[in-house]
Amino acid sequence: MDVPHRSPDHAGPPPESLLPAFRTTDIAVEEDGRLVYYGHPQTGIQRLEREVWPLFREHGYEVRLDTVRDSEPDPITGVEVGETRRALVAEPRRLGVDGIPWTNLVMLFATVLTTLYAGSIWYYEPIDGPLDLLAGWPFALSVLGVLAVHELGHYALSRYHGVDASLPYFIPVPSFIGTFGALISMRGRIPDRKALFDIGVSGPLAGLAAAICVAVIGLHLDPIQVPTYVQESETAVELQLGYPPLLEFLAWATGGQLTYEDPNLVASPVIFGAWVGLFVTFLNLLPVGQLDGGHIVRSMIGERAETIASLVPGALFGLAAYLAFFTDASYNASFLWGFWGLITLLLAYVGLATPIFDEPLDPTRMAIGALTFVLGILCFTPVPIEIIGP
Repeated sequence: MDVPHRSPDHAGPPPESLLPAFRTTDIAVEEDGRLVYYGHPQTGIQRLEREVWPLFREHGYEVRLDTVRDSEPDPITGVEVGETRRALVAEPRRLGVDGIPWTNLVMLFATVLTTLYAGSIWYYEPIDGPLDLLAGWPFALSVLGVLAVHELGHYALSRYHGVDASLPYFIPVPSFIGTFGALISMRGRIPDRKALFDIGVSGPLAGLAAAICVAVIGLHLDPIQVPTYVQESETAVELQLGYPPLLEFLAWATGGQLTYEDPNLVASPVIFGAWVGLFVTFLNLLPVGQLDGGHIVRSMIGERAETIASLVPGALFGLAAYLAFFTDASYNASFLWGFWGLITLLLAYVGLATPIFDEPLDPTRMAIGALTFVLGILCFTPVPIEIIGP
């Protein structure tokens, strides 16, 4: 552990400005730029945060109350000695990108490869070399475009509200989709419910708009002819998609086709890219934990959102059981919802985001939030995909 250097010269708020919420006894300036205000809280944690957080934010710091072990070497023995004390730990706020985001770029490149591979499968193109992967670019562009717009919506509103957030991390998975989605990491505290709402709702609405555009394009592309060797193969696997109401409405409104009477024709893989976008939108709008839906419902109804979040895993487990025991759906659908039941159970345990200031939302945002959840329901289908194989 680095020994903090104690100095009165620092860029943080003066100790007297923290009174009466926090009485400072000592200040440490650490080598990494952190400030540690040792002292004694004079009020509860939530009230303390509301009192001191704006002061540190004005000076360019994010602050949290922590328990810190203050240690230094004994001048005679050289042994580390010290005591555990309460302290306000302030870290410099860093908005934007520091240097080249190599991790983001490597993960993006890997996801481009896996989605190109998935797209080439959907176009029934043989892969004999790296350049053959380029056949899957329409599907890869569709999926990555929707995911990128979704995450950049979050990023843009995070920057707008001054919340430190990373660039998107794309998650590559070598499957028939090619990815497990994307995410951004919010490192800064959320100022208030308005910021929490705006950051949470921006991703689903932006991604949904992108998915609708992709769907309209895909509905006007020519279908794909299934090769004879695939039809006659004993090891071929058939994937049947369950189309959500919103995608069916777009097909009706634009005169496009999702299915064909000719069993040798299948819809363009670009439509499947839009389907992925709509399905991801629904999953993200589940009102639990750190998902977008959890952020939105927490900003709309406050701490009562914990009750709703606790019901989500049970609802998904119930849906999985219903599909398994009372319908003819394949086990894939029940497994899918059971898997997401486990994920939401973990997310519910972790809990919802808590803004610094917890005032209610304005009526306009409440209406937008309700509309967003309605759109999310239109992206739902109880049997999203069925795998029929040998």
